[in-house]
Amino acid sequence: MEARAPQKHWKAKLHEVIYGTHTRAGKMFDIILLVVILYSVIIVMLESIPSIDGQYHDFLNISEWVVTILFSIEYILRIICIKRPSRYIFSFFGIIDLLSTIPKYLSFFVVGSQYITAFRALRLLRVFRILKLVRFVGESNNLLRALKASRTKIFVFIFFILIISVLLGTIMYMVEGPQHGFNSIPHSVYWTIVTLTTVGYGDISPQTGLGQVIATMIMIIGYGIIAVPTGIVTAEYTAHSQKKVQKKEEEEEEHCPNCKAHILMLDARYCRKCGTQLRDD
Repeated sequence: MEARAPQKHWKAKLHEVIYGTHTRAGKMFDIILLVVILYSVIIVMLESIPSIDGQYHDFLNISEWVVTILFSIEYILRIICIKRPSRYIFSFFGIIDLLSTIPKYLSFFVVGSQYITAFRALRLLRVFRILKLVRFVGESNNLLRALKASRTKIFVFIFFILIISVLLGTIMYMVEGPQHGFNSIPHSVYWTIVTLTTVGYGDISPQTGLGQVIATMIMIIGYGIIAVPTGIVTAEYTAHSQKKVQKKEEEEEEHCPNCKAHILMLDARYCRKCGTQLRDD
């Protein structure tokens, strides 16, 4: 029993440093991790520039290995210091931490020039480290809850947009035809989606008067469509924020020391339920 006590204390202290943000050591750990994440993302970006990679390849490669080892140590320590490691391993942050660590190690197993394309794809996985920054955004959890709560509405909305795109794309194919660039219905649906999202690449454009009228209607509909998913998520986010404020206000209200009933009037002398005296004259 005596041998296990220090071990438990060591794990609890490590957990406080890694997962705790209210202690000085925890804040320092988060700051260091934040700097390393930003540095690693900058390295990935610089490696994609041929002139910089050719001149500083060794330095960038060594820096990447140092960052990978640091992230590996962090990943192992996070697993060690919690009671249920599987909850972290299969969580959002656990998967992101793993994706930000393994690409460099997988490069050992990618041998031969025929696999160079796959190797480059594995290297690009390191950019997932930018998602590790999410844990430093205080309101990110509220936003994730809002997205989760509104996922059904958003799915229905996207499904409706796909139906509209197919219908309008088919109409544009019938009106314009292959002679004006609308070679097929899928091609026309692509143009409709691009127009609805107000991107407008310009690679296809209607030439007939009727087609231009339909295109104008699609563009106007597109402006209205942009606001819908934003409104759905904002409504859920606002509702969740209001619940938090209401809960905080309820917690801050005065309670009767005897029956724990809420004190509705701040100047009340006796409890409205049990009659306990609340304040002296």
